[in-house]
Amino acid sequence: MITEQLQKNKSVFRSILENVDEEFIHWRPRPDKWSLLEIVCHLYDEERLDFKFRTQWLLEQPGILPPPFNPLDWVKSHKYAEQNYYTILSKFLNEREASIQWLKSLKHPNWEHTYTHPQKGLISAKHYLDNWLAHDYLHIRQIIKQKFDYLNANTNESLDYAGIW
Repeated sequence: MITEQLQKNKSVFRSILENVDEEFIHWRPRPDKWSLLEIVCHLYDEERLDFKFRTQWLLEQPGILPPPFNPLDWVKSHKYAEQNYYTILSKFLNEREASIQWLKSLKHPNWEHTYTHPQKGLISAKHYLDNWLAHDYLHIRQIIKQKFDYLNANTNESLDYAGIW
């Protein structure tokens, strides 16, 4: 079930995001890419302001379009680059735990509740739940790639022996 996997992913995120070098927290693979700090801020905001919010909205208010937002705007409006990495990481992990507890507390949710999005058409609560998990996987992959790129940028050794990324 998705709730159990979201809970497992909390441990994955903790494992790959705790105890990282200060330099790595702010390092970018390219100027137009996010730092690890910005990724964690994004995860925190998405957890509370997107996936949980929209899933809950649809379960409680089917047929009603939720308010619009743009997560890319949050990078500046929420001052991602100025946040404390470990504070935000803790907030994200705590928020994930709250999300898991909320999902587990649901009694017979109707995952088929929908609303009609002006551009995307019919969207269900199940759509948000599935995409919540997919979002985890995308960012777990992104973080692992960032770690690989950071190692590659900071070693004088060829990493070809390890295999092709």
